Amino acid sequence: MISIDPQKNSERDNYKLLIGSIIPRPIAFVTTESEEGIINGAPFSYFNIVSSNPPMLSLAIQRPNDHLKDTARNIYSNHQFVVHIVDEENVAKINETAASIPATESEIELANLTLVKSEKVSVPGVKEAKVRMECRLVQAIPLGGEGPGSDLFIGEVVRFHVDEGMYEDGRIDPKGLKAVSRLAGSNYAAIGEVFSIERPE
Repeated sequence: MISIDPQKNSERDNYKLLIGSIIPRPIAFVTTESEEGIINGAPFSYFNIVSSNPPMLSLAIQRPNDHLKDTARNIYSNHQFVVHIVDEENVAKINETAASIPATESEIELANLTLVKSEKVSVPGVKEAKVRMECRLVQAIPLGGEGPGSDLFIGEVVRFHVDEGMYEDGRIDPKGLKAVSRLAGSNYAAIGEVFSIERPE
């Protein structure tokens, strides 16, 4: 077993250790709206559940060169965002939104995604996702000291939208969702084999 001190590592080396170890990671495709009305869309794999009562999600967005990404800036500005689950059918289009384009342009248009109006927030979602969650910001926590850091956002889900074809008796069918997850580098993973282990009493 190799023992590594993260304090002696570069940020890049720590990044590679984290994304290579913590796998698979669910992918959030997040839409936000700028003050100028531009709809931004971007994928993030530093994302997970925080709570079910109330329903909350966490989203961490890195600060390259210590500058806020468009998504982070927009969430700080209007406190709203929509999270979509990335699946086998939309992953290619979602990957296109990871391109670096000016804040005055929309990744939604670049990837040919279809906007759909939200019910509880002003930010629209995209039709191509089987699950989308309208969120309101609960807490934003800047992280990191000197140099590039990140911003951790906790949002409360105020409306769920779920494709009826994979939803039954309050449950989502994982085979119907076909969610994909992020590994390291340019690698992704599908759900694969599903197995069950009963929890002890």
